[in-house]
Parts: sequence; structure tokens; C-alpha cells
Amino acid sequence: MNSRSAVNFGVQEPRVSLHPKAVDFADAEEAVELAAGYGLTPDPWQEHVIRGWMGRRRDGRLAAGRCGVAVPRQNGKNGSVEIVQLHKMVMQGRKILHTAHEVKTARKAFLRLASFFENERKYPELAELVKEIRKTNGQEAIVLRNGGSCEFVARSRGSGRGYTVDDLFCDEAQELTDEQLEALLPTIAAAPSGDPQQFYLGTPPGPNSNGEVFSRVRKEGVLGKDKRLSWDEWSIPDEAHEQEALKNWREYAAATNPALGFRLNITTVEDEKNAMSPEGFCRERLGRWDQAGRGNAAFDVSQWERLVDSDPSGDGKRVFVARFAVDGSGVALAAAVKPSTGVPHVEAIRWAPSSEGTGWLVDWLVERWRTASQIVVEGKSGVGFLLSALRDAGVPARVVWTPNVGQVTAAHSSFYEAVANGAVTHSGQTELDVQVADAAKRKIGQDGGFGWAPMSEGGSVALLDAVTLAFWGVHETKRKPSGGGKGVTLL
Repeated sequence: MNSRSAVNFGVQEPRVSLHPKAVDFADAEEAVELAAGYGLTPDPWQEHVIRGWMGRRRDGRLAAGRCGVAVPRQNGKNGSVEIVQLHKMVMQGRKILHTAHEVKTARKAFLRLASFFENERKYPELAELVKEIRKTNGQEAIVLRNGGSCEFVARSRGSGRGYTVDDLFCDEAQELTDEQLEALLPTIAAAPSGDPQQFYLGTPPGPNSNGEVFSRVRKEGVLGKDKRLSWDEWSIPDEAHEQEALKNWREYAAATNPALGFRLNITTVEDEKNAMSPEGFCRERLGRWDQAGRGNAAFDVSQWERLVDSDPSGDGKRVFVARFAVDGSGVALAAAVKPSTGVPHVEAIRWAPSSEGTGWLVDWLVERWRTASQIVVEGKSGVGFLLSALRDAGVPARVVWTPNVGQVTAAHSSFYEAVANGAVTHSGQTELDVQVADAAKRKIGQDGGFGWAPMSEGGSVALLDAVTLAFWGVHETKRKPSGGGKGVTLL
């Protein structure tokens, strides 16, 4: 795109698109024609999505069992939903359950769809189909005389119980949990049509969103191996750095917002860029997912790789951390040093399974405690024994620090910001690098706090947790080591 005006209009083709093999698109064409008669004329991108959802195989069955779309907000994904739901109810007599994370979102969807059936003067043929429209909060539903229906609920642990439907729509899918999905999926197990569909609609999960289901669907869509999945995604590449995205924001906004120039204008997007954090703008307006396909992934790996310092100074304030795994599987040891000038340096020292005991850890810390400003001990299983052993070995209580939950979440937030802003260095250790690449943000409490969690099955973030606390510790401690902090190596 060579001119500024050229990037004021959104690209209609998704960056990622997976559609099952289908031979019959009559339903999609009929749905578009039907909706157009009621003022719902789809954009080209919406029609593309609808074809992926409604295509049929040679045997007449729906080609897609699961359907998903990820597109930034205010682009009109609900228009696609309304077109499909209208056709399913009116022309096919199918039963639909529409779910959302919030009550207000479910109700808005209900009011939009109900408006087509309540306007007897403008759309008398739709009004004649109505058997019942329920408007009670939490029980909103449109029931037609041909057997078609659409019921609307906000998701909860048991929100799907008592329903039997053909189609399950999960709006705000970035907030959908496995527990909620497990309660909802049985609603389509005995679908009256015998040909059920699942729909997942949303944006990349943010740091405080659950994201587990939607991220899994997205990962399968990107891999492109599921022959029953329809997935369309408007997003910038996973590897795109925030700095690059902000520099070329006009081009990226056009590539990721198909409604740009129609329902969105470029000045509004620019205002968002200036108001949001770089991370938030890239996620919310440019549709950026993390490199592992999880919206709650913690780090930009390429940024982490740029922070390697193979020859750090050993001079400065020093902190050692013993971090016991929550499940009791072992303990991680790490260190950080904060020089008088420059940024702190962190280093993973050792991970030891619980089968090795903690005698080695006690010996290591007792030998070095005089060179440290602080020893941080955190976790559950094993903490009490280590504290007692250090006290018995003569390590003063003032040297040992056990952080509370608020301090632990503060540590994770500060380390996250330090990595993003280049305010920390590390030694480029393979085991730590692997954990950084595998780390996701794990929500802690209700105030936006987070920790780390592995994305891979069987993965670990023990060493990452330890260096995180060490980085925080060298900023927080006011103690000077009794044995001096200069002229010794980091460890």
C-alpha cells in the first residue's frame, strides 16, 4: 500500500482462514439473500465467514462441526451471527442456544435478533412465525411456530443444563472456560437435527482473560489439520513486535479490521493507539495473538533473546531465591545482582526434584548468605523445613524474606515490564529460555494480579518464578550484605 488513503479501508480476506471441504453452499447463499431482505447485507468478509460455516458435504451434512472467528471489536462479527441465526431459525427450524460471558452482552444479542420478529408492520411474515418471545432477564428467548428457536444466557458453571439444541453459539469466547464448555456441550449431544454445530466468536484473550478454550480452537485453526473446523482470523503475525506494529499501525489496522472505512474510521483507531498501552492496542485493535497461540502468553521470545549478557558484572546488591513448586515436585534456585549502574542481571542456578532433598540447598545458601543482601524463600511444601535449617545454621532471620501474595504478584508484574522494556539481562541459559517461551500469564486474585503457568503439558516455570522473585528482591531489599557485595562472582 503506497498511499495513506489506501490504508483507510479494511482488507476483506483474513490472514488465517481454514474452511472444511464443502460442495454445496446453497444454505449460505440463501441466508445472505434472506437477511438482505431485512436490511442485513453482509460485507464481503462476513459472506466469506458464512460460507465456511454453512457449507455442506456431498452427503448433505454440514461440513463444519466447529466454527470460529477472531476479529477485533466493532467490525461486525455479530452481523454474521444474526444472518446465520435468522436462517437457521426461519428456514431450517433449528434450535439455538446463544451464550455470552456477560448478561448485558447476551441481552443485546437477544434484542437485536428479536427486533426482526417484533416489527409486524415492516416484517409481517416474520411476526407471523412467532409463537413466543420471552423478555425476562436471564430467560430471553424467541420461539417460532416451525420449531425454530433461539435462547440467550450468560455463561456459568451450570448455564447449559436443561437445554437441548442444534447450535451452540459462544460469544465473548475469549472468556470461555473449560468448565463452562463442559456444561454447555451436552446441550447439542442429542441435537434434534442430528447435525449440530459449535460457534466460537471473540478477540485474542488479554492477560486477565481465561482464554483456554478459544486459544485451543485458534491453535487448531492455525495448524489447519482439523477437517471439521472452520476458522477465520484477522490478526497481525504472531512474531510482529509491538514497536514494528506501532510504527506501521495504519497498514496493520487495515489488514486486521475489515470494517475500516465503513463502520470504523482511521482517526478513531489513531485515538485508540494514543490512549492504549502498546500491548493493549496490538491485541484489541490489531488482533495480535502471542507466539504460542495463547492470548495469555507472557513474553515476546525475540525480545527475551535480545537481553542476553554473557559477561555480567558480579558487583552490586545480590539476592538468592529458593522457590518451592506448589505441587511439591521440587525446588528452583536463582540469583540476581543489581549493579550501581545499569540494569539487574538474573541467572537460574538449579532445579532439583524433591527426591534429592534439600540438604544441598541448605549447604549452598549457608556458604553464601554473607554475600547476599537477601535470601527469598517462597512456596508451600519445603519452606518451613528450609527456614528452620537456615536458622539452625546461624543465618539471621533478617536475611531471610518470605513474600506475601501481593508481593509475589508485584514481582511478576515488575519482571514482565522489565523484559518488555529491556530493563533486565540474563545469561541465555537453555532451560530458562525454554520456560520463558512456554510461560503464560496465570490470573491471581481479582485485582489484575498474575503469575506464570506453563502452556505445554508437563511444562515447568519453576526457574522462571525464581528469577522473577530475584529480580524483584534486588529492587526491594534495603540491606547491605554483611560479607560485602563486591569482588565476587554473581553466584
